[in-house]
Amino acid sequence: MSATRPKVRPWRAYAVMVAIVLFVAAGLLLYANERSSRTRAQVVGTTPGPDFLEVGVTLQRVDTASQTLVAKILVQPHGALRRAEDVLVPAGDVVLETTSLEQTSFRYPAGQQIGSNTVSFNLFDGRVSDYPFDRYRAIIGFQATVGGRPVPLVIGLEEADAFFAFHQAGEVTEGYGVAVTEQIGRSRSTFILAWFMMAAMWALALSVLLAAWLIVRQRRGIIWPALSWMAATLFALVGMRNAAPGSPPIGSLLDYAAFFWAELLVAVGLTMVVVHGARIEGAHRPTP
Repeated sequence: MSATRPKVRPWRAYAVMVAIVLFVAAGLLLYANERSSRTRAQVVGTTPGPDFLEVGVTLQRVDTASQTLVAKILVQPHGALRRAEDVLVPAGDVVLETTSLEQTSFRYPAGQQIGSNTVSFNLFDGRVSDYPFDRYRAIIGFQATVGGRPVPLVIGLEEADAFFAFHQAGEVTEGYGVAVTEQIGRSRSTFILAWFMMAAMWALALSVLLAAWLIVRQRRGIIWPALSWMAATLFALVGMRNAAPGSPPIGSLLDYAAFFWAELLVAVGLTMVVVHGARIEGAHRPTP
């Protein structure tokens, strides 16, 4: 009698290949969408004529520890406010006032080339312990004078911090001053990775606990490979938690939702195996 060969089902391999292609395509589409949203600049303010100042603001880094938004600004005069031979040389003394509590104003002398400056804006209404759901607000505003005369200005904002996403939440124009309120939250990629890390922590912890329960139920002794895997998982979870994007502080929502419990379950499973295995090994010890 010939042995029956298992049936070959090629559609399963095809299904796996199709699933992989779909996942890769979805990832590329999500990347393209996030990339396009970051490269799209925000323009705030209007001008009545060709003579105005353009304040380019690059949102470089959100520092949640110090509750500040670090940005680089570059002032560009237009029309009669600049020297004709150079776009970055003002025709008169420029005084730029900001809503920053640290760098309140900048001065650019007439006839000298304007350079970029770094300015810090304060963050409001956010707690870093809510990671990855923490949200903040920042008010970015300017008003300027050229030669002692107030002039209209326009603000252009661009994102450069990959860990956060910026959305315009409001605009205020008072006289020649312009201010915009930015709503700041974690980027989509940070959300995806944070959710994956929490799910992976729970999956690893429950896997260790299930393996420990099976070892105890089957009344096995000390299984050294299993103990090595459980101990490695205990320390691997610490490395995974420290690799969270944005470096959240200890005691954040990520810790209370997954990390603390995962460490506890792995430690309990490891201890169960050791205690039960020691009893089994002691009971099987030959008597002299």
